[in-house]
Amino acid sequence: MDASQSDVNFSPYQPKDGEAYMSAEMSSHFRSILEKWRTQLKEEVDRTVHHMQDEAANFPDPNDRATQEEEFTLELRTRDRERKLIKKIEESLIDLDKGDYGFCESCGTEIGIRRLEARPTATLCIDCKTLDEIREKNRV
Repeated sequence: MDASQSDVNFSPYQPKDGEAYMSAEMSSHFRSILEKWRTQLKEEVDRTVHHMQDEAANFPDPNDRATQEEEFTLELRTRDRERKLIKKIEESLIDLDKGDYGFCESCGTEIGIRRLEARPTATLCIDCKTLDEIREKNRV
């Protein structure tokens, strides 16, 4: 599970016998995961803004000032990654609304429940993702 998602608690989905992939209940399960994750990330962004406002100080010592600037830089870099993740979550929610969520955008096959629970913003099945990573590795 993604480190940013570690606080989002959910019970693994247990499909019923004969249940269609991405049924209404299954879609609802993933919508809940995505919305909770998005809310958690947005709360982190808010906390960062308040923390930076509260902690901002003009230290006379250049070392203290440099340390604070470095801490803020690291925090902002983390929040930027989370901002991009929020965008991916919102794209996944749009895919859910369109009925495209859970299907590989490359080959169209089912991504799979367990893979989506591990990475709810996944857009590729494991085979296409593996090929994508091999191609990326060979480009470097």
